[in-house]
Amino acid sequence: METAGALSMQSIAWIAKENVGASQRNFARFRQSSVATKCSDQNAFANLWIKRSSLLGRSKDVTTVKLSFCYKNAAASTVESESCYAFVDEASILKKKSQDVIPYLNGQCLYLVGMMGSGKTTVGKILAEALDYSFFDSDKLVEHAVGGTSVAQIFRDHSESFFRDNESKVLKELSFMRRLVVATGGGAVIRPVNWISMKQGITIWLDVPLDALAKRIAAVGTDSRPLLHDDSGDPYTKAFMRLTDLFEERGEAYTQADVRVCLQSMAATEGHGDPSALTPTAIAIEALDLIKDFLDGKECGKRIA
Repeated sequence: METAGALSMQSIAWIAKENVGASQRNFARFRQSSVATKCSDQNAFANLWIKRSSLLGRSKDVTTVKLSFCYKNAAASTVESESCYAFVDEASILKKKSQDVIPYLNGQCLYLVGMMGSGKTTVGKILAEALDYSFFDSDKLVEHAVGGTSVAQIFRDHSESFFRDNESKVLKELSFMRRLVVATGGGAVIRPVNWISMKQGITIWLDVPLDALAKRIAAVGTDSRPLLHDDSGDPYTKAFMRLTDLFEERGEAYTQADVRVCLQSMAATEGHGDPSALTPTAIAIEALDLIKDFLDGKECGKRIA
């Protein structure tokens, strides 16, 4: 007999308390991830820095810039090279951006949506720590509601519909809470009722090119991806083909999000064009900028009205 309804408000509150403790232990410090970019001369560096500043925000937000010039001994190698590395303290920028957006949020929850493998959990945890929010993965909450069974096992033992029903119940209960960052499942957007729940907060779409997603998923395997695991063939090819089909089904639904973080555009702004080279912290910074713009626009609309 199929059992396991949604989590009760009490159980979600208990998990929230546990998550806050875990957050304080495991994410007490921001990731000190630095982006190093190599250029041939100081002019090239200046051009690169202008591009990076336009992505991460105004140049005054950058608190740490370290240049290092290395020279090879021409007598030893007959080749002299000069290189410079620009290190951006993303953690300080993240802290500054989060402080800027907190007054606008007023405790509203954030819901991350996007295809599987788009980084919702990783970016969500960074945002939660920066904003002093609790973090939830809706898939994990459904697993808890069903008795600790994995999503892949739920699909096998029950059905996708059974999973989606419980997912909707979990999202509805979360919609009554505040100060949460929620990483949703890739298919949560296909049910209109879920948008009713998520629109109680702010929805952020992590838009990642399918090619980059397929590479990520192929690298880590598909065992935890029930909609991919049964396909046979080359890991990258089957992931790309299935993701293409899924995006055709879900693409329009993702556009309902309040904020779209486009990794392809971010990579183009940086000049390398590779979304996989973007750090999760840089993506979180971009999300905070866009959230602030969205909320500032809503507030402006209210004043005009």
